[in-house]
Amino acid sequence: MYKLKSFITCVALCLWSITVYAQNSITGNISDVNGEAVIGASILEKGTTNGTVTDVDGNFTLNVSQGAILQVSYIGYETQEIVVGNRQVISVVLEEDATTLDELVVVGYGSMLKKDLTGSVVQIRPDRIADENPKTIQDILRGTAGMAVGYDASAKGGGSIQIRGQRSVYTGGGHNEPLIILDGMHFYGEMSEINPDDIGQIDILKDASAAAIYGAQAANGVIIITTKKGQLGKPVVNVSVNVGATTKSSYREMWNPVEYMIHREDYYKAATYGLNPSTGVYEAYQTGSAPRGYFDHPDNLSGLGVDLSTWRTTGAILPYEGETDASLYARRLGMGAEGTQLLLDNYVAGKTFDWWKHTFRTGVNHDYNASVSGASERINYYMSFGYQHTEGAVTGNYFDNIRSSMKVEGKVTDWLEIGANVNFQKRSDADLQPNLTTNDWEAQSNQLRNSPYGIYREEDGSLAQFPHGATNRLGRNFDFERQFMELDRGFTVFNTIFTAKVTLPFGITYSFNAQPRFQFFHDYYWESAAHPTWATSHGGLVNRENSRRFDWSLNNQVHWEKSFADVHRFNLTLVQEAERRQSWQDRIEARNFQPSDALGFHNTSNSTKDNSNYSTTDTRHSAAALLGRLFYSYDDRYMLTASLRRDGYSAFGQSNPYATFPSLAGAWTFTNEQFFNWDALNYGKLRVTWGRNGNRSLEDPYISLANLSTGGTSRYGYIDSQGNLINFHYLQISRMANPNLQWEKSEAWNLGLDFGFMNNRISGTIEGYSVATRDMIMGQTLTQFSGFSSMTTNLGEVTNKGIELSLTTLNISRPYLEWSTTFNFSYNRNRIEHLYYEYEDILDDNGNIIGRREVNDISSGGNDGWHIGHPIDVIWNYRQIGIWQADEVEEAKEYNQRPGDPKIYKNPDNPLQKNASGFYAYDNEDKFYDGPRTPPVNWSLRNDFTLFRDWSVSINMYSRMGHKSLSGNYLNNDNASNILVQGANEFKKEYWTPENPSTKYARIQAQGPAGATGAQKLFDRSFIRLESISVSYSVPTPLISKLDFDRLRVFGSVRNVAVWNKEWPYGDPETGGLATRVFSLGVSATF
Repeated sequence: MYKLKSFITCVALCLWSITVYAQNSITGNISDVNGEAVIGASILEKGTTNGTVTDVDGNFTLNVSQGAILQVSYIGYETQEIVVGNRQVISVVLEEDATTLDELVVVGYGSMLKKDLTGSVVQIRPDRIADENPKTIQDILRGTAGMAVGYDASAKGGGSIQIRGQRSVYTGGGHNEPLIILDGMHFYGEMSEINPDDIGQIDILKDASAAAIYGAQAANGVIIITTKKGQLGKPVVNVSVNVGATTKSSYREMWNPVEYMIHREDYYKAATYGLNPSTGVYEAYQTGSAPRGYFDHPDNLSGLGVDLSTWRTTGAILPYEGETDASLYARRLGMGAEGTQLLLDNYVAGKTFDWWKHTFRTGVNHDYNASVSGASERINYYMSFGYQHTEGAVTGNYFDNIRSSMKVEGKVTDWLEIGANVNFQKRSDADLQPNLTTNDWEAQSNQLRNSPYGIYREEDGSLAQFPHGATNRLGRNFDFERQFMELDRGFTVFNTIFTAKVTLPFGITYSFNAQPRFQFFHDYYWESAAHPTWATSHGGLVNRENSRRFDWSLNNQVHWEKSFADVHRFNLTLVQEAERRQSWQDRIEARNFQPSDALGFHNTSNSTKDNSNYSTTDTRHSAAALLGRLFYSYDDRYMLTASLRRDGYSAFGQSNPYATFPSLAGAWTFTNEQFFNWDALNYGKLRVTWGRNGNRSLEDPYISLANLSTGGTSRYGYIDSQGNLINFHYLQISRMANPNLQWEKSEAWNLGLDFGFMNNRISGTIEGYSVATRDMIMGQTLTQFSGFSSMTTNLGEVTNKGIELSLTTLNISRPYLEWSTTFNFSYNRNRIEHLYYEYEDILDDNGNIIGRREVNDISSGGNDGWHIGHPIDVIWNYRQIGIWQADEVEEAKEYNQRPGDPKIYKNPDNPLQKNASGFYAYDNEDKFYDGPRTPPVNWSLRNDFTLFRDWSVSINMYSRMGHKSLSGNYLNNDNASNILVQGANEFKKEYWTPENPSTKYARIQAQGPAGATGAQKLFDRSFIRLESISVSYSVPTPLISKLDFDRLRVFGSVRNVAVWNKEWPYGDPETGGLATRVFSLGVSATF
């Protein structure tokens, strides 16, 4: 034993000696080019996790192995690799990394260095959030300062996009959406056509100067998407595989079987509430003929002072011979009436079915992508293919998407370059899913509203058609109907771009770009006549639609760039542009097939022509433009950009097809001045821009022209020679022409400050802007004798003002941990300044005219109208301030209300007056303005962590503050359209009863006062959403090099992790209803 211990000791000492001998202790100092110490610089021994950081004097000490290579890095400086060799002391001078300022930003018809920007431009690199597996471009854009990106909970995903708010009251034709540019050309498709994996960068032009380069469609900002291209070096193959699941995260739940019966109790008892004359207590069974305890469950009678025998033998509904108490209780709650005997039988038998659980599911997602890219001195190529299959949280909701692209650029000669970019997509939008409507009048078409005592299958095992019973055909079983439906709907798209570039003498280049785009759409839908009900309602139904689009655009560009005396730089761009868009659509709505519709939507010839409809719609519109832009920079300190664009569009009136859009922008990089010597601020630039933009996005390209229609169902008639009445369709003019219709125009100012502190360890942008939109596209009301109700013309003015803040910080930079934060904040508010320029007199109490004001339009813009001096979507309604309580019976009677009904605030400037029925009444003078529905404040916060170089963690959240809406759900009108009596279930919710005297939610079947019986309640839907958490691990190079992998990354993410909202009780606060949570797990390999 002693010899063994001695041997082990000797070995240990030898190993220790070797280790000490192999290690080398070095010291050093890190400074910048000015000799200033760089504090917190990272020093890492390459290929290991051995490292340290510099102290306050820039010094460090580190033990390294022989032959070590040091990697020295710090934010804002170029990373250096130092071979240690035999040195014991090492000094390193870091040079500033100009990459961030020399980064190319696409600005329209070209690109600029970031340091040269004069306008408001934001750049996004999708690769930085690849670990989150964004399935749509909206997922990439969400949270960007100044952008409002909607949330779509369907399998397809996506959402609406707005930049700096709504700028016009006109909403048709995507009028308030930004212009999309793909690889330098107008993009006419939808976002799902572009694979997020193929995107290299996204540049967002927000102010008028930056966007005016596109003039005609840039009033709402521009999103420029640039796809990836090959890089010099060996060919690169990248493959990614993502799988995941989608679950419901938020939706209104339904009453379970026990709660369903309690709710029915409360519904019937609500009509009996009144004051007990003996006790003065407001309670049930004080009005009407129902005896005490009549609607209560027999197990709950003891607290009411009613014995079971009395309960059985009193009241309108008495037990029949042999009837159980459960059956009697259910009949008194309306079960068995209105054709719901089946529900009564199932309640007594204890048979239930969970329709809510049956409607939702866990969807399975697949996303596969592969790309090959490379480049040499003469050619550059990028090719990709992707397949996406996603399933939503609702049964039957899915989305299939096949995408491919091929991008090739070649240098034919020293002066000629050509390129082609071909994108293909085939997507299916053909999902058939249950209706999730919350409208009471559609409750019988929503299987969620089926009674928990409704049946899913008949006794023989077949699917039940009517879950509540066939007597009155109540309830809906979507699975039954799905057997008799077939849908095939989808798009096939070819989007191509061809380019040629010629290099000319004197720094001049000419380029030609053309983009033909083909889109094919089909929509085939069949409802079989084999369905027991549809056989008599339509005898078989087939809708068959085919349409195609051919859009093309082209432009000729001339660029000239020249520098003089090393301080003067000029860049001139001249552009001529033309485009044409055409579409052809044919639709057949075939009905009543004879003798059979067995071939489904593959046959329409057997339909009955008198019961069918046929339509054809063709469109054609064109545009042209000329553009000039000049950029000048003096010594990288003073920048000036001026542009002038002339646009023409066929959709506007013959008198005004053209418009001119100028812009001017200036910038001053004050940190490049010799007098500036504040070391903490390493970069600062002031920007001021002004510009005018136009908006040509219209729902109908013929909106300025009169049109002919068939007059609907109206017909002319005459008596023929045999005395027969002959009816025939006729044509009529249904729209009045306006040859003077012109462009809607926006004029905008923008003031911005770009800054960087501590070598850009803290960097950001502050922006303020003001936009005025005039000559809005609106419908002007016409007098009746004109024969038209309105005419489309240019009227009104809307202003849009806001501020934005973007801030990026590097919080920690250590060898084992790097933590960075990005914070975005934006505030936007629009205001209607003018509408129709119609005015009315303002009178005092004596009827004297004391002024004039422009008239509001309370019939347009949704339920609340458009109002001068207020936001477009302002809430103008009554204010619900509480609920009448049990001790306020007499006060409530004055308003024709009772306890449990809502209290509505009465405008003190509008005196109380009683109507003809003797009740206090309300009118429009009692309505108030409660701000916009659209949230004016948006912010996002993102934190990125890198651990031990190989692990990455990202946490992203965003918020919408001031998000408001009105809802009448709090009135609890649960028997609208008689649905409760017919057995329908109700969404879980709170409601007022004498035992639960809520101050927020009214009784069942509540109503407001006279004149405001349906007064809605204002809800603050402000929320904070933990949008995503992602984790990734990059497998170390030594472990994968033998497999010839350059990189192997495993990642996972969760989207829509959690939501916190203020008071919205009806589902997700952002969507108003359904929201989903998406789990993803993926692997990406590069070789």
